[in-house]
Order: sequence, then C-alpha cells, then structure tokens
Amino acid sequence: MLESMIEARHLRVLRAVSATGSFSAAARELGCTQPAVSQQMKALEASTGTPLLIRTGREMRLTQAGEALVRHATGILAGLTAAEEEIAAIAGLRAGRVRLVSFPSGSSTLVPGALAALRAAHPGTRVSLVEAEPPRSVEMLREGDCDVALAFRYEGRREAPQGRGGGASAGEEWDDLVVRPLLADRLVGLVPEGHRLAGADAVTIGEFADEPWIAGCPRCRRQLVEVCEGAGFVPRIDFATDDYPAVIGLVGAGLGVAVLPELAIESVRPRGARTVTVEPAVRREIVALTLPDLAQVPAVAATLDHLARAATR
Repeated sequence: MLESMIEARHLRVLRAVSATGSFSAAARELGCTQPAVSQQMKALEASTGTPLLIRTGREMRLTQAGEALVRHATGILAGLTAAEEEIAAIAGLRAGRVRLVSFPSGSSTLVPGALAALRAAHPGTRVSLVEAEPPRSVEMLREGDCDVALAFRYEGRREAPQGRGGGASAGEEWDDLVVRPLLADRLVGLVPEGHRLAGADAVTIGEFADEPWIAGCPRCRRQLVEVCEGAGFVPRIDFATDDYPAVIGLVGAGLGVAVLPELAIESVRPRGARTVTVEPAVRREIVALTLPDLAQVPAVAATLDHLARAATR
C-alpha cells in the first residue's frame, strides 16, 4: 500500500512545491537546497510509482495524482502534528494515564500519599485504582489490565504464580518484571485488651497455640498456618476474612487472636485490641511491579518514584 512507502518529509516538500510553484521557492520556504527538494520529489515519485509534477519551464504543475496526494497530505500532516504534540505532552508528563492495582492495606496507606504527590507534581497525569491481592494483581499486570501492581510476598516463602506452572517451591516468577522494592512489613500479634499477653513486650508464636484465631486473606492464611506448623501446632481458625478492619474488630470483641502486617493496622484504629511483638520476626516484602517496556513510560516511572517516596515516609 502507498501509505507504507510515503514519508512525511516528502509530503511536506510536495506541499511546499505545490504552494510556491517551483523547487527553488520551495527550498527557500523549507530552508534547504534546491537539489535536496528535487531529490526528495524523485524519491516520492518512485515511491508512488507515478509522476506527481509536470515541469513547464521554470514552474511546476501537479498531475492528477499529485493533486490527490496534496489534498490528502494536509490531513496526514495535521494528524502527525497532533500525534507529535500528544506524545510530547505524555513524555513531558503534561498528560498520561496510569492504571494502578493494589492490595487493600497498600491502598489505604502507601497509595494516597503517593498519588497526592504525583498529582501535585504532574496534574495532567491521571491515575485509576482498583484493588486485587497478589497473585491476581500480578496476573493483571501481565495480561495488560494495569500498568503498575502493588504486591507483596512473604520472606522465605516462594510461591508459584497461578497459570505459570511449577510447584510451591519454584518461586514466584517476577524475573520478567521490573521490581521496585518499597518496604519490609513486619507481622505483629493482635490480642484483646484483657488478654493474658496484652502487656507482653514480645511473644513467640507458640504462646498462641491454644488460642482461637482470626485469619486474613488466603495468602496470609497460608503463611499463618506455615508459621504455626513450624512452631509445632496447627492454628484453630474460627473466623477468616479478607477485611483487615473486620479482623481487628473480631479480636477487639475478644473472639480470638491474629497476626497482621503492621501496614494493615496503620490505617485502622484497633478498638479493644492491643498489638504485641512476635518473635522470631516474620516480614512480607512490599514491592511495586511493572513490565520492562512500561517502565520507560514517564507517567509509570513517576508513579513508581512516588510510591517509593511514600514508603520511606
């Protein structure tokens, strides 16, 4: 097709020749030499496979094909100019869109400050937010449903992602992604205010062996069971919920104990509940993920930077 062979610079020269009536006048308008104009017109005629200009003395007259091409050139060049301006706006962070997916405790702690700072620095950049726990959030990134995924994994636990094969010891495959480490989020114990361990400086997980448990999201539940089994007991999970405020409320009502990430407690006032340090320490790694090509997009890079700054605060 002709569109794949015609270059924009040739169209600009053709339009200048049409407007001025000669190669020399077109050269003056374009700020180049007459031989350069002649060479580009020959290249354009070779690309189209048909004459575009008729030379009559010192003047140039368009053929029917030349007239048709000049007619279309105006719209083509206007579209290219608009595209260049839009791309320049995106590259300069005067415009752009970022689709962010985050797990709930990240949405309530890291995300608000990061997006507020991003909007203040680059008001033309729009960010949308949806919530999903990993590994679903990581799948969304790979499937093209988001640009940045806020995710986590527990230290020492390597988990194969859904749909990518491998066993539980194979490791969660982030090797194909750009990983921006944000923080290490320590797990803390949560007990009712009147609990026998409420005033303890630190407790071992084994001291909760006979307690009823309130468990969190599926990944956190698996981690809880593994930690407890490592301490020699299987936790009796009476309640399970993905909603961290609900976990805290159930503990505060005296219905059991829980182990939660500090990030999950930070944005919730734990009424009727007390936090205690659990030894040995268990942490989850909080990261921001994106695809290598997306990492080069200015709005995505700025979002990663502001999430990292929010984490340091």
